Amino acid sequence: MTLFEWQSKWLDYLCGECGLAELSLKNYQRLTKKDLEQLSLQQVEDPQQLSTEVIERLMVGWRRHGLGERTIALKLSAWRTFCDFLLHRDCLRDNPALAVKAPKIPKRLPKNLDVDSISHLLDLPADDPLAVRDAAILELFYSSGIRLAELVSLDMDSVDMRMAQLRVTGKGSKTRLVPVGRQALLALKRWFTVRSQWLGVRPEPALFISKRKSRISPRAVQQRVNYWGQQQGIIGDLHPHKLRHSFASHLLESSGDLRAVQELLGHANLSTTQIYTHLDFKHLADVYDSAHPRAHRVTKE
Repeated sequence: MTLFEWQSKWLDYLCGECGLAELSLKNYQRLTKKDLEQLSLQQVEDPQQLSTEVIERLMVGWRRHGLGERTIALKLSAWRTFCDFLLHRDCLRDNPALAVKAPKIPKRLPKNLDVDSISHLLDLPADDPLAVRDAAILELFYSSGIRLAELVSLDMDSVDMRMAQLRVTGKGSKTRLVPVGRQALLALKRWFTVRSQWLGVRPEPALFISKRKSRISPRAVQQRVNYWGQQQGIIGDLHPHKLRHSFASHLLESSGDLRAVQELLGHANLSTTQIYTHLDFKHLADVYDSAHPRAHRVTKE
């Protein structure tokens, strides 16, 4: 079989046996598709032709095309996963991608909005049906810290208004429960009224719908979030992940409970959550001075 045929089997394996979400599968396909086309032009079509030198040539091409370090690391990771699959199917003797050194990616602190900016952003008009829907979307992003893909996949039965919580399906098809704040609940109630007017008697399970009466798309949500950022005078582009960052940062600053924030965000590893520990040093110093028994400095006489 050719590498293209093995790629199809690999994606089927990731879907069927590993349970990867559709978005993850599309990313794996996207990250390797052009490389397979390039290898085919070089007459590298059999898995046994893969070597460390072949993967290194691909990386040179990635750099030549101006790909960033983060994208290169993602592509190399995808190839390592693909080669590992081929290895376990006895198509390779070893994994050639493991010998290729991944680029170092500098950790970037996530940008977030301050509390005053969030309050201003969420002060949307109540007489516009689209604004009512968008207010519920924005409130949920900030109230619960959910991802864009998680929000658009929510159904009506994902919301428990009485218990004030959401049932969210995250990465790896893992389900978790997250709390919903009081303001977000009020925004949802207003949206339910508009939603029923839009739908009439038409059945639709999606929590958030477009004017076409079908589940709203991720792209539409991104556009609406950025639109309201501009309308409300937020500096810079506004995207759903910035609201997730703001949720995590504000919650961690108030509670200091990294484990709780990890659970709410749906992070598999605590190290992923630790990027949010960029608290103001003065705040940390004040907490240290007030709490640590040996923190107080001795004044010299």
